[in-house]
Amino acid sequence: MDRLGRALEGARRALAHAVSRVGDGRRSALATRGRQLRAAAVAALSVLLIVLALSGGDDDPPAPTAAEGGNGEPRAAARDPGVPRAISELVDEMPTDRKVAQLMLVGLEGTDTGDPVLATLEETDYAGIVIGARNFLSEDQVTALADEAASVAREADHTEPWIMAPQEGGEFNAFEGVPPEDAPAQVGSPREAAQLAEEAGEALLDLGLNGILAPVLDVGPPGGGAVGDRAYSDVVDQVTGYAIATVDAYGEAGIFAAAKHFPGLGSASQSTELGPANVGLTLDELEVRDLVPFRAAVEADVPGIVVGHGLYGVDDFLTPASTSETIVTDILRDDLGFDGVAIADDLTAPAITSSFRTTAAAVDAVKAGIDTVYVSQDDEVQRDVYDALSQAVRKKVITRERLDEAVTRTLVAKREAGVLELESGGGESGSGSGSGSGGGGSGGGSG
Repeated sequence: MDRLGRALEGARRALAHAVSRVGDGRRSALATRGRQLRAAAVAALSVLLIVLALSGGDDDPPAPTAAEGGNGEPRAAARDPGVPRAISELVDEMPTDRKVAQLMLVGLEGTDTGDPVLATLEETDYAGIVIGARNFLSEDQVTALADEAASVAREADHTEPWIMAPQEGGEFNAFEGVPPEDAPAQVGSPREAAQLAEEAGEALLDLGLNGILAPVLDVGPPGGGAVGDRAYSDVVDQVTGYAIATVDAYGEAGIFAAAKHFPGLGSASQSTELGPANVGLTLDELEVRDLVPFRAAVEADVPGIVVGHGLYGVDDFLTPASTSETIVTDILRDDLGFDGVAIADDLTAPAITSSFRTTAAAVDAVKAGIDTVYVSQDDEVQRDVYDALSQAVRKKVITRERLDEAVTRTLVAKREAGVLELESGGGESGSGSGSGSGGGGSGGGSG
């Protein structure tokens, strides 16, 4: 009876905690759906505890826990049946310093292969690099940068990196003269957008890239607003059509695409490249407007989503979306059902740096559910972010479970995009590292 009493008391406490979480009136009904589901799971677990207590005798020895083998020795956590075994084994074998580096997407400083960030790739197994407009001189020069990044990572026995560019169209392209030639607002139809997206994907692949930070799925207000011609339209249904067309086209081209800027910056008070930007829409208004194209993109299997830095009413206009658990976990993950790679927009943008330290924002973003933080500049700031993330993992501010979840999503996406090839035993091969163990190389710089 003591065992049953303990189980009943545990169930009572768990249910009380679940009810208090569901009853929190601070969040809107939509944002709490994820919390409600987790509360229901707690309740179900409580019932299971009662059943186990009733069915077992007080003298029965405890069975091995889920983290123990039959002899009571620790073993690796159970593999997620939805994750390829080779990925799970690679994550299990990967040192913590390499896992932390896989949380970061970094920008380059210069235009040649002597860029200090490329040198850092010899020490740090970053998830990838972004080549921007400031790094562009010519197509041949971009290819040289991309080849150097891949070569350095390979020689260091690191995971093959993302090599991305923000190629949105027209004046918003990183690479002049490379498709798409027209800005999104100038594209006449989803069919035309799909053609341009496929051309852009193929062109970037030819240059040695494997990812694109596009399409922009913000619903622009009449007159352009803060996003201007980066938005396809100010009509929700039209933007949704463009979303489906471009996501499908990038997929056909075989390039990783990350739609932005979740959950929508069309109604922002200003660009997040200028400073903090309030989005004065309620969650209900976002649901029928800005979230619609993103929901369509998720249903079209977009592999990545860039979460912006807008300030929203669900967080009292205090927390940037990229660091908000409400936005990233409750809405993007639980409500929209997105299970791809969530990328925090550039954490050196004024929307972040005017109010927060980039290092603290990076930690908060990963805690909130972000898988990859983008830090465009400079090498010193990037190293500081790496050190902050490493310290957060050591101090369990970022849990091992959250770290492994983020790294797993990145590696799954790389494999699906053809960037990372793995042998059945978990070792990297092909376009990835030639290592058989997948565990070689140093993950951190000075951290």
